[in-house]
Amino acid sequence: MSVVKSSLSVEQERKLLSLFGHVRLHQLYKASVHSYIHSAFHNRCDGQGPTVLVAYNKSGFVFGGYISKDYAQTTQAINDDKAFLYSITDQRENPLRVSSTNGQYGFTDGKYGLNVGVLWFLNNNTATVQVVAGNSYAFEGEEMHGNDLQLTECEVYRVEDCGGRLKTPWRKIDWEGYSTKDRLMDYIKNYKPEVKSVVQARVLLVGPVGAGKSSFFNSINSVFKGHVTGQANTGSAGTSLTTQFRTYSIKAEQGGKALPLVLCDTMGLEEGPSAGLDIDDINSIMKGHVQDRYQFNPSMSVQTDGVGFCKSPSLKDTIHCVVYVLDACKVTLLSAKMVDKLAAIRKGINKLGVPQLVLLTKVDEACPLVREDLTNIYLSHYIERMTREVSVCLGVSQSCVLPVKNYSRELELDIHTDILLLTAVVQMLRYSNNYFDDIYQAVEQKSEWLGY
Repeated sequence: MSVVKSSLSVEQERKLLSLFGHVRLHQLYKASVHSYIHSAFHNRCDGQGPTVLVAYNKSGFVFGGYISKDYAQTTQAINDDKAFLYSITDQRENPLRVSSTNGQYGFTDGKYGLNVGVLWFLNNNTATVQVVAGNSYAFEGEEMHGNDLQLTECEVYRVEDCGGRLKTPWRKIDWEGYSTKDRLMDYIKNYKPEVKSVVQARVLLVGPVGAGKSSFFNSINSVFKGHVTGQANTGSAGTSLTTQFRTYSIKAEQGGKALPLVLCDTMGLEEGPSAGLDIDDINSIMKGHVQDRYQFNPSMSVQTDGVGFCKSPSLKDTIHCVVYVLDACKVTLLSAKMVDKLAAIRKGINKLGVPQLVLLTKVDEACPLVREDLTNIYLSHYIERMTREVSVCLGVSQSCVLPVKNYSRELELDIHTDILLLTAVVQMLRYSNNYFDDIYQAVEQKSEWLGY
């Protein structure tokens, strides 16, 4: 499935968001992809709660309307005192905002596009805006749309309230600059697995396509290299960019000693039974049968006689901690099939006794408050709510859900991004030690039973 991208520039999105409080936009509809036909509009936009329509014309205007009530095709005039029209241009620093003149009427909930009583978007299934006689909203056409009613694109976004800033942090973290970063890096460098036969803890990253598994490795690698780097293949695509099983060691510094940690990257999870990483493949990886650079075949499980299959793995080859990687922007959009697939994977891993964590990525994209300042992450009502929802969805403790920001568009490191990333790695090593403790206790009990 291809990714539908917004036509809003960064600056246009900033100006649009300035019309609201702390909200995030989730795209529902794009006319160039879903068509200008009104049924396509309503199929994707009805019953979605507060929405904002974004129309584009050749004159460079971005304009449209916000409504706080559902589209429901009732054909009735809807009272909505929060509804407004707006217009954004490069020539204006601040958006134009126009509310209803009578303070009550918001829009007409018809069977076509958005009708605010004076402008009617997507009428007659065409890329045009119709001017309707009425005085509910007062503005000059030149200011609103430059008198250009022919659209080049039309989008609709659900407006999701992020809940604002909490008075006290919901999780404590020390943001005190380089002293905190150095302490976390030293912990990771000096970590030693509880079992002597294991030199490096092996952590498996599992998650849907595009969640940020490979980007997480690149980000950790960047922190220890001292500059942003991109060893693992990343990007946006409808299917997984990772097609091999990869095991990544990280050096403490350029040309230095390898860290006591191996991050194992896999194909992304997909909904179809013959798409993405297979559940049986995960079982083989967990038990240490799959070696680095094993080429996955989505149409069949790992072959025991295939190249890269280890028939007699030892403890150092197995997985010691599993980390599910989820996009914070898409937590509420996980399909029932994907949730079921994750549940099946978790059930199988539970049987092996391997500890499990969750990485919640792209937190800056999910919450404007965090985008403004990453240190707001544990003051964000929205991110806290997302961690609770993930906790319930996957059946893990909320303390197992770790929000992070990967490096994606940056060219230089950021101290607060580093601290979040390193804190997540420390938790992975601590949970790996829990696994080694269980192994050690099991060996001791077996020795007692045998009288050794």
